[in-house]
Amino acid sequence: MLLSLLQSDPSAFLLLSISLIFSLSFHEFSHSFMALRLGDDTSYRLNRTNINPINHLDPIGTLMIFFVGFGWAKPVPVNPYNLKNPTKDMMKIAFAGPASNLLLAFISLLIIKIFSSGDSVFMIFYYINLALAVFNLLPITPLDGSQIFNPIIYKFNPQAANFLTQYGSQILFGLILFGLFTGYSILWNLMSPIISLLNYIFVFLVNFLW
Repeated sequence: MLLSLLQSDPSAFLLLSISLIFSLSFHEFSHSFMALRLGDDTSYRLNRTNINPINHLDPIGTLMIFFVGFGWAKPVPVNPYNLKNPTKDMMKIAFAGPASNLLLAFISLLIIKIFSSGDSVFMIFYYINLALAVFNLLPITPLDGSQIFNPIIYKFNPQAANFLTQYGSQILFGLILFGLFTGYSILWNLMSPIISLLNYIFVFLVNFLW
């Protein structure tokens, strides 16, 4: 739990908190920005097309981050009727969030490489954004991955897509609770190979570019 670091390691608590808040805010801003680019100004009119944390953080979701280690920001509202191609455009809007975290991760790793710095600030920021991207890409409602992959899954297995849409929130909550009470995180075991693969790709690209 993030709050447990407050007494044991205040500096780590501060770094993690700032990294998480900025990354979550940038994630939601990216959804809003992409929606605006594709013709829907719903979130723009609600002042969501910026990185001000006050406009993006959900009070309960933020408290959950500190007390439980898992939380959320306020979802960006999108009106699909304002989009030219609702299905494809919703997929693009959903992908903009995880893509923004991958971009932040890549930039932070590039900074580490350029300045030959293993500074904990950038390493923490790097891994937080990799984890946020992979977590949000899981095809479980209400994560971004459900908007990205469920239309594809539906073409091959409508029953599976409907099941993930209908029961995704309960599945996700159950997996989180299971990890909290048993100490064995199924979610992390699903995510860690993908995070490792992305890390390998990013390290290769940064070494190639610099």
